[in-house]
Amino acid sequence: MSIAAATVALLPLLLFASTSPTPAITASGGGGGGWDNAHATFYGDKGGEGACGYDDVFKQGYGFETTALSVALFAGGWSCGGCYEIHCKGSTACRRGATVTVTATNLCPANYSKPYENWCNPPLKHFDLSKRMFLNLITDYRVGIIPVTFRRVACAGKSGGVRFEMKGNQWWVTVLVFNVGGAGDVRAMAVRGSRDGRWLDMSRNWGMIWNGDVRMEGQGLSFRVATGDGRAIVFDGVVPPTWMVGQTFQGNRQF
Repeated sequence: MSIAAATVALLPLLLFASTSPTPAITASGGGGGGWDNAHATFYGDKGGEGACGYDDVFKQGYGFETTALSVALFAGGWSCGGCYEIHCKGSTACRRGATVTVTATNLCPANYSKPYENWCNPPLKHFDLSKRMFLNLITDYRVGIIPVTFRRVACAGKSGGVRFEMKGNQWWVTVLVFNVGGAGDVRAMAVRGSRDGRWLDMSRNWGMIWNGDVRMEGQGLSFRVATGDGRAIVFDGVVPPTWMVGQTFQGNRQF
């Protein structure tokens, strides 16, 4: 992995506007939405690619501290990378004082053929936790589903800087951004080639995969990343001109 310099700036949100309805995160990276009610279940602890585009949540540093979000919370993928503090509340199976903090890495899909059986259908707020996180909240896994309270929080304790995995092909810049601290969710990205020298807005493809829609083969790349709290970092020269699809590069700064 290469290490590149980065600069931090607080930018007006209107420069990086999105249609995301996700809860607010303050400029300092703390939660801004207060506590809300939801329910939680669990899924098998798998590391494969999900609706946020992460290739392997274990290799990419998220581990077992993950959750899939119901459609209402997922917000079309804009919530990917955001962190949530979750308490079990209102069930006899709750561990006293138990809480977990997890990162949104996947979607719990709706099933409109069973509107009264699927907790992930809108407008319900629901977390489908990794099994390990679910067991941290309860004393008896056979309960299956539990009431919880939750809030958005800052994504803390990231190891190393923000990372960029090159996808697509050498002619069209497509990148997965991950290991994002602070607000965790990416609201806007721009790319600059070492020969072109101008910033070009990137478009979100799906999850946290962003398209540059430009040819930049043989150029070193810089990225500007803006998160949901209105902060932005410029990762100058983070990708060398010799980059290849499948490689991951790391900046030396975090949100």
